[in-house]
Amino acid sequence: MEYKFSDRTNNLKPSAIREIFKYAADPTVVSLSAGNPSPDAFPVKELEEISARLFKENPIGLLQYSVTEGYAPLRDYLKKYMKEKYNIGNDTDDILITTGAQQIMDFSTKALVNEGEVIITEAPSFIGSLNSFRAYNAKLVGVKVESDGMDTELLEKALQENDNVKFIYTIPNFQNPSGVTMSLEKRKKVYELAQKYDVLILEDNPYGDLRYSGEFLPAIKTFDTDGRVIYAGSFSKVISPGIRVAYVIAPQPIIQKLTVCKQGSDVHTNIWSQMLCYEFLTKYDFEAHLEKLRTIYRAKAKFAMDLLDKYCAPEITYDKIDGGLFIWCRLPEGVDMPAFVRKAIERKVCVVPGNAFLTDENGTSDGFRINFSTPTDEQLEKGIKALGKLIKEEVQ
Repeated sequence: MEYKFSDRTNNLKPSAIREIFKYAADPTVVSLSAGNPSPDAFPVKELEEISARLFKENPIGLLQYSVTEGYAPLRDYLKKYMKEKYNIGNDTDDILITTGAQQIMDFSTKALVNEGEVIITEAPSFIGSLNSFRAYNAKLVGVKVESDGMDTELLEKALQENDNVKFIYTIPNFQNPSGVTMSLEKRKKVYELAQKYDVLILEDNPYGDLRYSGEFLPAIKTFDTDGRVIYAGSFSKVISPGIRVAYVIAPQPIIQKLTVCKQGSDVHTNIWSQMLCYEFLTKYDFEAHLEKLRTIYRAKAKFAMDLLDKYCAPEITYDKIDGGLFIWCRLPEGVDMPAFVRKAIERKVCVVPGNAFLTDENGTSDGFRINFSTPTDEQLEKGIKALGKLIKEEVQ
């Protein structure tokens, strides 16, 4: 039988990262391609205790259907916590618990963007979000990421040249894949431009709590005086990605529409996972847990950057990072990046090619992304040493 797929999916391609995972599954391969938290980061004992207690005290609550908006105690707690700690949210905002932050990207596009309308994104940007946008046949316009965030002059040019921009998508903290953090000046400028051209901002912040050096910067959402910022938060990097719990804080009319989208998708986020999050946030020392994560990632990031300096300099360059899980590496001029990545795989090292993160995957990139949180120190040294050996052979 000949299968005829919808126009929405005809042009979708498998995630480059997921395809690379096929190679990374080989136990002899050093995977620097994943975006997973460190195995040492999971609060296994605490979640085991919570789960056992909940099954004893409230088994039906864990196993029964729940409301689409999310577990009420968790929603109420997050509203208060995010306002008091980060000044995020106001009286005109509401909150929806989602099945991972990826669902926020999907529902925001579904609710707000018609086919052919424009989404402006950072370039490079997170491939999962880009694929969500592509699924609704949005037109993607990429704006170059500089060492302090999105190039705001190019952003304004993109806003001027496109009449039907629906929102600007940004990951301002320790951006995936570049590791870059947007400066305070640029955060304010992005919001000013959104006001000037009357567009929304979708602010994706899964890594904000993983700052292990430098100065904390306020979210763009804290400047939101006229209801144009959709804020996406997640517990994937700070508790567990497997529980798939995230949340979106946005103006009430937007939350109402996203809730309808969720009712037609998965009805509600896993209630067991929501209860786990609530109990962990309220019955344990969450701030101490975050500090433990920062300690882990501070050490791993320094180790990875020291290895890059030792084995890959001066041919491979990168920007120092202050948080998050990724380092963006740039190859010397004239080195074929896709060929370099393929040769690295042949040498049993997986990294993610930079063009996978572009709005046009056929575009050119001189960079690749490495992840340092998942590999062991031994694997990191083995993998980065192999990359250094390869690049020195390439430039001879």
